[in-house]
Amino acid sequence: MIKRTRVELSKCIIHKVANKYNSGKNALSENLVRFDEESYELLLPFLLKPFGSVTQSYRFSHHADVRLNELNKYSSDIFEDEETFLEHSKNIVNHLYEQSNSANIKSGDVLVVLFEGIEYKDMLTEAVGIYKIESKVDFFQTYLDDDSFDVVVQKGISTKKLDKGCLILNTSDTEGTVVLSVDNNNYDAQYWIKNFLSVKYADDRNLHTQNYLEMCRDFSEEVIKPEFGKHEQSNFLANTVDYFKEHESVDYHNFKDEVFQEDKHKDMFEDYKKHFEKLNDVLVRNNFEVSDIVLKKEKPKLKTEIKLDTNIQIKIDVDAPDASSEYLEQGYDEDKKMKYYKVFYNIEK
Repeated sequence: MIKRTRVELSKCIIHKVANKYNSGKNALSENLVRFDEESYELLLPFLLKPFGSVTQSYRFSHHADVRLNELNKYSSDIFEDEETFLEHSKNIVNHLYEQSNSANIKSGDVLVVLFEGIEYKDMLTEAVGIYKIESKVDFFQTYLDDDSFDVVVQKGISTKKLDKGCLILNTSDTEGTVVLSVDNNNYDAQYWIKNFLSVKYADDRNLHTQNYLEMCRDFSEEVIKPEFGKHEQSNFLANTVDYFKEHESVDYHNFKDEVFQEDKHKDMFEDYKKHFEKLNDVLVRNNFEVSDIVLKKEKPKLKTEIKLDTNIQIKIDVDAPDASSEYLEQGYDEDKKMKYYKVFYNIEK
């Protein structure tokens, strides 16, 4: 979603956030980090690479006025006057500390960063980055002692995975300031997104595509599979993916006509749509443009495997909607008193 070709890290400070629930206290720095060339070149991709594959963006929210959202206020002040960076970096950590209302919330290092030259939708902009490092890894450090080398185990930050992070971009649309977020340690889904950032998904094609595909996936698991079997579930998921690939936009009524042959299945889908919206407190749009990047991301989650109790699995390609109906037959063997699948093929691959 962003490009980092011309990005520069102009300011960075590191604080330590504690857990209020465990009566801990924050440790706040007074000076910015001074990087050498090696650490700078290693840190920059570590902080930004995870956001290159993010498919959806967020916008700040608040129950009364979005201008009262803490992070919206702090980041806006920083963009207007960089001299407020140090003060607001502390405010950000203190705000994060106030959200630690459970023993499960981990303490850790917090990096607050100011970037310049981030490319978002073909525009260069600034961004405030906030990162929480919750887990550290063991590594060996060798050292010289009395003309001989020895080894000691130390803990450090792994460059392989970012625990939690967000980018607040100095750009906005009709819904507000653009916010990107990653959370690879989502042991508490409310803590980072809802309580700390207080953001919601942008109301765009990415969100609409994801909601619809999640509804279809759940419908296949909760209705089609128990009512009609795994075979029909695989057919439905393959036809769903095929519809999204073949159409630039989704029309709910057209989707039902193309994917379902019987009216009772259409009625079941319509009933489930109402159930899904109420259960998840979302609005599944009847008409929207398809997001190809979200379709690509969500497609692997649409499982089309048929697992049998005889330790045999049949995997159907979700990109081949006709394969299941044309080359797979289901029947019942009277002699063995068992169900069976008959698979047609020309060559083994």
